[in-house]
Amino acid sequence: MTLEKYSMGIGDRFSHQGEAQLSAFLNAKEKGVTIVPVWNKSKREHTIIGSSPSTVRLEADKAVTALNWKDAYYVDADHIGLNTVDAFVEYADFYTLDVADFIGQKPTDEDLYSFLALTSKYIGSLVISNVSKTFLITEDKLINIAEKYLVAIKEASKIYNHIKTVKGEDNFVTEVSVDESNEAQSPEELFFILCGLAAENIPVQTIAPKFTGRFNKGVDYVGDVNQFIREFEDDVAVINFTVKEFSLPMNLKLSIHSGSDKFSLYKPINKIIKKYDAGLHLKTAGTTWLEELIGLAEAGGDGLEISKEIYQQSFLRSSELMKPYATVVDIDFEKLPKPEEVWKWSSEDFTNALRHDQTCDKYNIHFRQLLHLGFKIAAEMGDKYYDALKKYDRVIGKNVFENIYDRHIKILFLGE
Repeated sequence: MTLEKYSMGIGDRFSHQGEAQLSAFLNAKEKGVTIVPVWNKSKREHTIIGSSPSTVRLEADKAVTALNWKDAYYVDADHIGLNTVDAFVEYADFYTLDVADFIGQKPTDEDLYSFLALTSKYIGSLVISNVSKTFLITEDKLINIAEKYLVAIKEASKIYNHIKTVKGEDNFVTEVSVDESNEAQSPEELFFILCGLAAENIPVQTIAPKFTGRFNKGVDYVGDVNQFIREFEDDVAVINFTVKEFSLPMNLKLSIHSGSDKFSLYKPINKIIKKYDAGLHLKTAGTTWLEELIGLAEAGGDGLEISKEIYQQSFLRSSELMKPYATVVDIDFEKLPKPEEVWKWSSEDFTNALRHDQTCDKYNIHFRQLLHLGFKIAAEMGDKYYDALKKYDRVIGKNVFENIYDRHIKILFLGE
């Protein structure tokens, strides 16, 4: 199973927006660019909502049938490990192996010596075409890289081989994720991570490193854009080199996690992937849920009331909601409106504060981040929330489509 050049994660917390999401990909197809959809949902999200992996497969299949989508599509077992993967194997054909928790664990002496034997030929100056600097490789540096990443590489091998025994070889796409680590990986670290994955015979098709800067949920990139672009371009060059050097899959590409709404990065990324004819995978899971809220608020009436109620409860239970996502949000509570104020808002007030339009002076990045976490409140509403999604399907679907197509696909993949 070979993942196509351009792919995009389209998670949907409540499994109602599949057709609205897929319609954006059909629009791109009409413009001459094929991007394959990857429906993704993590164990954490299933646990919070009370859903199961089967619902993601059902949503994807239904949308594809309804819209007569003829190209490939995938269902991603998002951020899984050995302890969580089994619940997904019947339904997923894309697996994001999350090994970030194993970064920094000390390898065995035997594994360390094997890694040094594998990599010692690179000691000295390592020059990779189109990388912004020459790597000076020493044995101490190799030991340091091994002590950081070798156990994580070995864990990826365990997960991959476990999936392979169930699914069979070549019947799924493998992504390796090291993005939820404390430090960004340098291009030379990425080189040796890929070296280790190749030595484990993992046919990795997409890898998600951690980049410099903040990739907070559902909001724009925070950091030095120029520095990110240097890192991204270096990583693309490293991938091009390692594909040949280590006989990795020819379609290996970078994956940007928490990539939704990183608008300041999209135009530069588009230039780089065009320059190198490179592929890209972008995850955008959480923003569809926010577009549901925007649609409900825009609809007015009980839709607006539900949106306000979710905000009030999110405000009151913020500590609880932030706990699983503390590393990927930056909320200034002094800049959040009080619930009693929000109850007085019109539909326009609510949507202006929430919709990710940085030209609007009413847009509130802290309000948006808090509500990004509030899907647990919506899940607890049960039928009240699900009935509202059905009642206001048209206006919600319009917002979901416009978000994916106009704010993401057009800029990142079409270069418009």
